[in-house]
Amino acid sequence: MSDAAAILKGLTDKARQAARVLARADEATRNLALNAAAQALRANSAAIVAANEQDLAGLSADRTAAFRDRLTLTPGRVEAMAKGLEDVAKLPDPLGRILAEWERPNGLLFRRVAVPLGVIGMIYESRPNVGADAAALCIKSGNAVILRGGGESLNSARAIHAAMVEGLTAAGLDPACVQILPSADRTLVGALLQAAEGVDLIIPRGGKTLVERVQREARVPVLAHADGLNHTYVHASADPEMARRVLLDAKMRRTGICGATETLLIDRAIAPSLLPHIVDDLAAKGCTFRADETARSIVSTLPPASAADFDTEWLDSILSIAVVDGVEEALDHIARHGSAHTEAIIAEDPEIAAAFMNGTDSAVVLWNASTQFCDGGEFGFGAEIGIATGRMHARGPVGLEQLTCYRYEVLGNGQVRG
Repeated sequence: MSDAAAILKGLTDKARQAARVLARADEATRNLALNAAAQALRANSAAIVAANEQDLAGLSADRTAAFRDRLTLTPGRVEAMAKGLEDVAKLPDPLGRILAEWERPNGLLFRRVAVPLGVIGMIYESRPNVGADAAALCIKSGNAVILRGGGESLNSARAIHAAMVEGLTAAGLDPACVQILPSADRTLVGALLQAAEGVDLIIPRGGKTLVERVQREARVPVLAHADGLNHTYVHASADPEMARRVLLDAKMRRTGICGATETLLIDRAIAPSLLPHIVDDLAAKGCTFRADETARSIVSTLPPASAADFDTEWLDSILSIAVVDGVEEALDHIARHGSAHTEAIIAEDPEIAAAFMNGTDSAVVLWNASTQFCDGGEFGFGAEIGIATGRMHARGPVGLEQLTCYRYEVLGNGQVRG
């Protein structure tokens, strides 16, 4: 057994034992751990921000402003993490829910009951707050979790993990319910992906390279999403002021998150009157553009889009623009270039909106709202552990319910099959 495999076995053995106890802990105990961890985050806010400043200082000069924003923690963001833990604690208990119940003619009563998944491996990049969100959702749903933050956020991840351990300890729970890989050594990630006997689910949250590596190497089931190559389609029936307001938020509120709009599709009928205003709005906030030929004929200052631009998740202040002829052409464009993450339509015509929503294959679709609402907190999940774009087990923001599976309980009074 390699050194990395031996380290992982030690972690997964502890996690498996902790998960068995956590799964039986009552809701009050799990909530106590979350509320105590929230207080620990607040009490250690200065130390967490200082650790984050170490991470930021170690970044290479070529890191983008959007990347730095994803990595940065401020007192306000630490407070948001703490509030997120408290919000998760207030949510209904996902465990023990009776999902279905029926009785057979022989008198046997069958129940399908929600139970934890077990041990989760969470691999994430650059956004250290993901560690707190993931730990909170796992604790509440009765799952142990092994965290692996990006090497560039290691100090931040460790400081946040320490607060989660304080919360577990205060509630009398095993600190091994939430563990963190001891270093950024990539061989440890490989060992985690191979730990089929110790880990029940791997969730990667990061860039395309990370997700592809996890899907390629994992011997453990993976709950993953592709790029957040999201589109906002402005139909000819759209309210122009609404379209401008929504586009500005969808692209520029936070450009480095997976829910940001990366491509604007706008109807040919409305583009001459509306597109110049949208471009001006976004440019005033620092956005740059890549546009197709028709869009450039309307706004001559727009730079041309290359063949690859419509397949690019920018995660930055860059917007691709294409002019389309109606909803079907918009849907065709999304089918060719999208990543099945999040799409939005701005339209006053409800039939067109329905055609768009029924025609897209993405995990989340919105009508007259910003794509940046693709977020577990905005869905009322308290937080999210990731966005799933596959078709097995979970789709869209992954919250408490999606971190459970089920068992069957059969209640009898002496029945036999003789």
